[in-house]
Amino acid sequence: MKQIIARIALVVPDYDAAIAFYRDVLGFDLLEDTDLGDGKRWVLVRPKGATETALLLAKAEGESQIAAIGNQTGGRVGFFLFTDDFDRDHAAMSASGVRFLEAPRREVYGTVAVFADPFGNTWDLLQPAG
Repeated sequence: MKQIIARIALVVPDYDAAIAFYRDVLGFDLLEDTDLGDGKRWVLVRPKGATETALLLAKAEGESQIAAIGNQTGGRVGFFLFTDDFDRDHAAMSASGVRFLEAPRREVYGTVAVFADPFGNTWDLLQPAG
C-alpha cells in the first residue's frame, strides 16, 4: 500500500495575499482556487516540479485561528522547501524580496537557510547533500 501526505493546511490572513506570495514571489503553481461560498475558498499551491504534496491556503476564522497565523509550529521551522540548486533559488528568492533570517550555511545534511513568509511562518530552503 502506498500512502502520501497530499495536503498540508497553512492558516493565512488573506487568500489573495497568500497567493501573491506563494505564486508570484516563490514561483509555486496555483493548482486550484475554487469559491466555496460564504467567503471561503479552496486554494492549493505547490512548488514547480512537485507532484504530490500541496499547501492548502486556509483563511483564518475566529480568534484561535487568527492567533495561530505564523505560529502553527510553535516557533520552529515548520516547512522545508527542497531544491536541486540552492544558489539559484536563494538568489532568485532574495531578489524577489524574500526575507532570509540567516546566511546560507553548509551542514552535514545539505545547504540550508531559514526564511520567513510574510505571515511569520519559517521555512528551510534546503538542498540535500549528495
